[in-house]
Amino acid sequence: MLSNILKIILGVFLAMTILVGGSAALAIYFMNRTSINPPKPVFSNDKAAVKAQAAKAPTPGATTAANSSAKTTSKPKPTPIESPLAEEEKPLPPGAYPATVTWPQGLILRAEPKLNAERLGGIGFNAKVVVLELSNDKTWQKIRIEGSGKEAWVKAGNTKKVE
Repeated sequence: MLSNILKIILGVFLAMTILVGGSAALAIYFMNRTSINPPKPVFSNDKAAVKAQAAKAPTPGATTAANSSAKTTSKPKPTPIESPLAEEEKPLPPGAYPATVTWPQGLILRAEPKLNAERLGGIGFNAKVVVLELSNDKTWQKIRIEGSGKEAWVKAGNTKKVE
């Protein structure tokens, strides 16, 4: 009689241990799966280098022979193409100065210094620009993006002068 009671108690204890251990293992598994960052999205207006980098990014936990052989071979370094009139060589107009974008979400580039003007694209945080001029009401800045030479208007106060 006593051995039967001990068997029941031991059986209940083992069942509870298995349920608690299995639940903990399952919780840890799902927490690890949800903490993995998703792959970087590739948009149609991304440069070719960004698209190629996103395509080559390995998926977490997947190791193939191609990935292991790519690690052992050295990648060729791209040679920069120097234009005859690089951004540094162009003389700045009077009153212009180099700056960086300080707005964390980046800025919208506009064709005119108006809120409802045509959007020409955007520029990211910490991007290097040259502030060319201010609008008459001092709420817009005309900028030139370093590297591309593209000029557009952005809201004033979202850039910081670089010394």
